[in-house]
Amino acid sequence: MQPTTDSGLTLVYIVLIVFGVVLIASVVMLVWVIYRVGRIQLPVGTGFWATLRVTPLSVVILLDLLDFALDFLSAPAAWILLTWLGLGPLRWVAAIEGLLPFTHLIPTMTLAWIVARFLAPD
Repeated sequence: MQPTTDSGLTLVYIVLIVFGVVLIASVVMLVWVIYRVGRIQLPVGTGFWATLRVTPLSVVILLDLLDFALDFLSAPAAWILLTWLGLGPLRWVAAIEGLLPFTHLIPTMTLAWIVARFLAPD
């Protein structure tokens, strides 16, 4: 029988490996999104839901992956990414969601994208 510290250390290694894999996947997807999506031209005054309707699914999945891998550190990364992509109305929501502790397990931006695309009224 091994001491419990070995099992605790194994759990820490597993969590670090999972976060590392998600972070690597996020970086790869970030490069792909920047290459494929580029800047999105929104009309002045476009709101959150209208912006989500024109946002590609890959962008919101990337935001959720960054939130999962970086937790509260994803807020500045999401702010910079959304500014660069021209998706300003999404910045505050992504930043607040990134700063809230323990929300990284819930893909909130992806769920909001689904609501905006399929359930929200025009």
